[in-house]
Amino acid sequence: MQTTRSSATTTVHIPGRTGCDDAVPSWQGLGACRGLDATIFYPDPEDEVGTDRALAVCEGCVVVESCLEHALAIREHTGIWGGATERDRRRILRRRRRSA
Repeated sequence: MQTTRSSATTTVHIPGRTGCDDAVPSWQGLGACRGLDATIFYPDPEDEVGTDRALAVCEGCVVVESCLEHALAIREHTGIWGGATERDRRRILRRRRRSA
């Protein structure tokens, strides 16, 4: 894997992938979710088993903090990001606003 840096982001070039598609933000290229079906991370909010399954993937992820910060920065409203549900992210944002 080859890594390059630009002023905006670090990208990871994944061997075997060609075209403009091959550069992804470095934390995304290292995520435990890489290659999994994305629908896993968008369970019905009432589906505790589906939510637990997505959160289990995040538990062992080395980039969980970067993923969560990305979701908070872009105000992602749906899905499991960085080991946090939609409700978890709303709580985090409220706490941060109060302490600012």
